[in-house]
Amino acid sequence: MGEPAGIGPEVALAAFAALDGRAGNHPLKLVGDARVFAARKDALIATRATVRPGELDPVNAAAVIEAIEIAAAACLSGEAAAMVTAPIHKAVLMEAGFPHPGHTEFLASLTGARRAVMMLASDVLKVVPLTVHLPLAKVPGAIDTDAIVETCEILLESLRRDFAIASPRIAVAGLNPHAGEEGRLGDEDLTIIAPAVSTMVKRGQRVRGPLSADTLFHEAARQTYDAAITMYHDQGLIPIKTLSFWDGVNVTLGLPIVRTSPDHGTAVDIAGTGKADARSMIAAIRMAADMADARAR
Repeated sequence: MGEPAGIGPEVALAAFAALDGRAGNHPLKLVGDARVFAARKDALIATRATVRPGELDPVNAAAVIEAIEIAAAACLSGEAAAMVTAPIHKAVLMEAGFPHPGHTEFLASLTGARRAVMMLASDVLKVVPLTVHLPLAKVPGAIDTDAIVETCEILLESLRRDFAIASPRIAVAGLNPHAGEEGRLGDEDLTIIAPAVSTMVKRGQRVRGPLSADTLFHEAARQTYDAAITMYHDQGLIPIKTLSFWDGVNVTLGLPIVRTSPDHGTAVDIAGTGKADARSMIAAIRMAADMADARAR
């Protein structure tokens, strides 16, 4: 369901209808407020919320959290093959005492994952930001060699397991312009990123970098790797949202379950107006089904 005052319930219902209640061999179930999903009662797992589109209310935080917990538990028990989450409103949840920065960290806690990683994916680009919701000024101090190595390992495992890429290739972006210009434009690329890439190469993995981010995302460059790791949020999200604004999917890597979500926010300003576009939700559902099938093979 996500934030009930946002467009999450609308795009969930629209996607359900567009897919005729199925994604491949998987029947779809809706998790959320019964009044919102009343038209699909036969597919409903209910929670309770006070629903007024466009009007945020912290009282709904418990229902939003409960929906996530129900879906995660269903995946962990094997009752569900995957979960697809509609956008949540982080500020509203935090106002109600929610202790996690977002879905990714909450799901890591619920599933006992050591570390969860966010990937934005489409047919033309898969990208993982090493740091996510962090002020840009704090990024240089937040990146480290071990974190890059661990992220590479999690990403490689997912590309093999979830996307059936037998010998995956990763491109690692540099932090500074031109990947630091051999230290002339900052030394993080030489002292932090390059050693991580070297470690992965020594382990026999197909990892390259640090690479200049300004030439990493054009069409020819994208043919040389299966996924890219960037150092910060906008470095990775600007290219994928430019290339795949309507069909980009947020995928959480490193979990024992499959979880995807549409690559957009709650859009409270257009909730209930009929303007919400369900294409990213449809793409998220289809990708979740494909990932679940890949894991089952």
